[in-house]
Amino acid sequence: MSGLERDSVEREARKVLPGRGWRPGEEERQDMMLRYLTAVAAISAARPGEQPPRPQEPPPIIHPEESAPATPLVRDVISVPAVSVPGETPFLEIVRTLSREHLSAVPVVDADDQVIGVVSESDLLAKAAAQVAAPRPGPIRRLREHRLYEKSHGETASTLMTSPAITVVPSTTVADAAWLAARSRLKRLPVVDHKDRLVGVVSRIDLVRALVRDDTKIREEIETRIMRQVFLLDPGAFEVTVENGAVDVSGKVDGSLIPTLLESIEEIDDVVEVSDHLTAI
Repeated sequence: MSGLERDSVEREARKVLPGRGWRPGEEERQDMMLRYLTAVAAISAARPGEQPPRPQEPPPIIHPEESAPATPLVRDVISVPAVSVPGETPFLEIVRTLSREHLSAVPVVDADDQVIGVVSESDLLAKAAAQVAAPRPGPIRRLREHRLYEKSHGETASTLMTSPAITVVPSTTVADAAWLAARSRLKRLPVVDHKDRLVGVVSRIDLVRALVRDDTKIREEIETRIMRQVFLLDPGAFEVTVENGAVDVSGKVDGSLIPTLLESIEEIDDVVEVSDHLTAI
């Protein structure tokens, strides 16, 4: 990604940051979220209006001898086992399940463990509100509100759920899953196999951690992949520091290598800037 493209994407990412200020001591969290949103915005900008492709099983083979780092997949960050409820689960039991497991939504499965929908707190909230009092009829009711009101009369998971469920497979890339979660405004995505059977779940925080590498991992990639494998340099002859994605590199190196070395470091995901203190020899 070029510098102009990176600036454009970061501006788009900042548009979706919360308007209110962060609490004291959360500057690091703010920076991580900005870098996460930048990554999601970059994917979205590259494919406007397009849904991420759902790959077919089996996944592509990643050869360990390849010098480039492997693309993180959902299978690398999946949480198993996933909590689910059968379609006939009554309303109050769903409430107890979400409370006991500290969840905001849960997949609904059929007798073959295939995901048929998702029931969320908002679905249950509409049901609870309808039990107390029906909403006031207005002259014009939006279609979505009408459907929500109709669904609030359900008594089981299959009648309260949102269907079809938005799911991913284990071989989906983390970047595509993050793009899908951001566009759909979902906190958790059910992970299914090629027969739509539930195998796990992936949350937004799992995707954040996989997309936004910490400074230590960025430094490791610079020293191992860039310096040692690509340029055949001794990392011990350099001093590399990384702070919030900003890289500072110093040391003595062949002057002809400096431009391409710095360019290679700049192209690493999550590197926001590079300070050059290299000395040509």
